[in-house]
Amino acid sequence: MRGLLPLYRGLCSGGSRHVRTTSAVVGSRCGFCGTNSKPQPKFGLLFDIDGVLVRGRMLIPAAKKAFEKLVDSRGQFVVPVVFVTNAGNCLRQKKADQLSHILGVQITQDQVIMSHSPLRMFKKFHDKCVLVSGQGPVLEIAKNLGFNNVVSIDMLRESFPLLDMVDHNRRPKLPSNPVGNLPKVEAVVLFGEPIRWETNLQLIVDVLMTNGNLSSVHQTQNTPHLPLLACNMDLMWMAEAHSPRFGHGTFLVCLENIYKKITGKDLKYEALMGKPSELTYHFAEYLIRGQALQRQWERPITSLYAIGDNLMTDIYGANLYNRYLEERIARKNPKAVAKLAAATGSTTAVPTEMEVDNLWESELALPAATSCKSVLVCTGVYNPKAEVPSDASRCIKETVFHGHRDFRFDPALVEPGHIVHDVAEAVELIFEQEKFVPQ
Repeated sequence: MRGLLPLYRGLCSGGSRHVRTTSAVVGSRCGFCGTNSKPQPKFGLLFDIDGVLVRGRMLIPAAKKAFEKLVDSRGQFVVPVVFVTNAGNCLRQKKADQLSHILGVQITQDQVIMSHSPLRMFKKFHDKCVLVSGQGPVLEIAKNLGFNNVVSIDMLRESFPLLDMVDHNRRPKLPSNPVGNLPKVEAVVLFGEPIRWETNLQLIVDVLMTNGNLSSVHQTQNTPHLPLLACNMDLMWMAEAHSPRFGHGTFLVCLENIYKKITGKDLKYEALMGKPSELTYHFAEYLIRGQALQRQWERPITSLYAIGDNLMTDIYGANLYNRYLEERIARKNPKAVAKLAAATGSTTAVPTEMEVDNLWESELALPAATSCKSVLVCTGVYNPKAEVPSDASRCIKETVFHGHRDFRFDPALVEPGHIVHDVAEAVELIFEQEKFVPQ
């Protein structure tokens, strides 16, 4: 896969089996009044939303209990908190408003990461003509992210009505010629699962196989195809139904297989965003640091805790980012590099500083965290009726890999640091591990 998603081979076995920390949080002196202030955290929390805090539009009761511990009497968070969702059908502000309403806590857009949020860093595409696919206000979302020349699937269909032929009732009644004068598409951005899959699949394949010029015929030998950026790799997600529902990852499976069946070649991504991409977790850490700075917390945020319900996105992603952080530390330790080289027979298993840090582009500071620990809850995709193992190391490894095609299956990466019943237990556990007692 091209672009921003190398999958590193770790120095250790992957995600932490058990969360270990002996750090205590102590109060610091206030620079304004000279008195001791409230305890300052040196950890941040990354919350998934669907299956952790809500099921569809229904609040999970434990979420209310959890957030009573996370805010003080003035409604301010006592620790830095970011909501990391693979949803991509609305603006960050709307999601923040929804969370504020359902949780009864004031949430700002700077505490929310949608699957498409990192696209604002892909500035080399912002002035290109991009085709966007998804649902909701896709044109507004794209422009809010910095894209200046955007075309939607509906706009393509209106300009080329003969291309969408699956639904007989939507076919043009009379012979039709292309209308309008849309610019040539230069890249494709997939925000999330669309409503009419057959229309989106057909037109996206058309764009890829005509190099963005829908007035021409398919070029099966056209290699490489236009840049393709995709957000949200969730194969399934949990709503009000008893069983998980298809997610954007399922749509990507369809697109990848159709493209390969027609061309004989693999579909290539310029970048994959959303969990479990490391880019998404790095962006989350960037927002966590921003909150700590705004609150004038002087202690650096060195530990992240990611709470989720999906082994293949939340847990895999947290453990993958934890592995990246460990390797980053190891690159500064010659003994660790030598040990890895002896084990693998090559020093190439550890990416160089330049190779890795260039991935995050110049907008984000380098990571300050040294660990990202995963906590799995049983209120969503992970079977809520299954007995919670007393030992997280007994976590059952899935024999069917539900992750994206471009992510290799590694049992260590889907092993959570802890398994708890719900998000309230997760917060309680983390406070205990960090010896954090908010006042």
